[in-house]
Amino acid sequence: MAVLTSRFADGLAVGTDLVEAAETAIRQALAGLSGPPDLVCFFICGDDPEEVGRAGQRAMGMAPDAHVIGCSATGVIGDARGVELKPAVSAWAASLGEAKVTTFALETLRTSDRFVVVGLPERGLDDRVAILLADPYSFPTDAFIEHSSEVLGTLPIIGGLANGMQGRGSVRLFADGEVYNEGAIGVLLSGPVSVGTVVSQGCRPIGPTMAVTHAEENLLLELAGQPALARLEDIVTDLDEEDRELVASGLQIGVAMDEYAERHERGDFLIRGVLGIDPEREAVAVGDVLEIGRTVRFQVRDAETADEDLYELLDAHLERVGRVDGALLFSCNGRGSAMFGTPDHDALAVRDTLGPIGVAGFFAAGEVGPVGGQNHVHGFTASILVFSSSPP
Repeated sequence: MAVLTSRFADGLAVGTDLVEAAETAIRQALAGLSGPPDLVCFFICGDDPEEVGRAGQRAMGMAPDAHVIGCSATGVIGDARGVELKPAVSAWAASLGEAKVTTFALETLRTSDRFVVVGLPERGLDDRVAILLADPYSFPTDAFIEHSSEVLGTLPIIGGLANGMQGRGSVRLFADGEVYNEGAIGVLLSGPVSVGTVVSQGCRPIGPTMAVTHAEENLLLELAGQPALARLEDIVTDLDEEDRELVASGLQIGVAMDEYAERHERGDFLIRGVLGIDPEREAVAVGDVLEIGRTVRFQVRDAETADEDLYELLDAHLERVGRVDGALLFSCNGRGSAMFGTPDHDALAVRDTLGPIGVAGFFAAGEVGPVGGQNHVHGFTASILVFSSSPP
């Protein structure tokens, strides 16, 4: 008779007593493992930051022999469900065998002319991935991720920006028995562990690809030799009524990650928001600084496109690796009910495509994940860290 083993498991508990919910969720996750845990992650949604802190301390105390990280959030994911804006705790536990697990806490120090982030572990040749949970109010996540390659090289970083129900000052981060009210925490996984990343930005291109021919800071002045605003107006004119409504509700722009590709289709772009227009200069303001010569294409996002994109990327990943054992899911708090009408969408998509595996995570205030081999901070994205059985 075959014996089924499980290296990854999740748990979810909903209830106003957060300490009790933390105990229940952690207990569920630990009970689902076939062996002792090496890494435990948990996520807490609650109204009172002090109670969130107590629940986090209890969660860390329930796995004294494992490395444990966690954070507060405005919604959590576990047991193939999402829970938004209600007191709840989700948990995830992993038995990683011979893999090395190193937790860390990052803080920002100010020097005479710049900020310096300290606390990052030494980079090793067998490092596989870093998981990052950050306080968006106190930690410069965008700048840190933008410059991460200078220290970490091509190491993938995946995770999300934590939050609290009370906003600034209510974020709590947890790592190996310590509670942090600011900064960032995370874990570095090294050695024989098979991991991959799936980053679903959920956008669909509209109009042609164009080269940036004139720009100042984040203002696009010319695209393909014509005023950027005129180019955008021509594209919108050719759209049907439904797509025009999508443009009005939130236009995006995609920056091609491979300048030399013959074609640039959905999934080939890093998505950034369109912030507004400058009619006097016939310019379009975007959420990034783009150099002259970069290839861009305007994009729209809706529930149908986001659904298709996530399922396609998950199916493609499963086809590449053959089998998946567990995953961590960092989903934007603008997805869930706001986009799909249900908080369960992304959790169910992972379960539908990758199977009944241990999956947990939270609704983030910004998602971290690699696109085109470079780490970025995203919005309206599902960033997923996938553990498989294939050789690392």
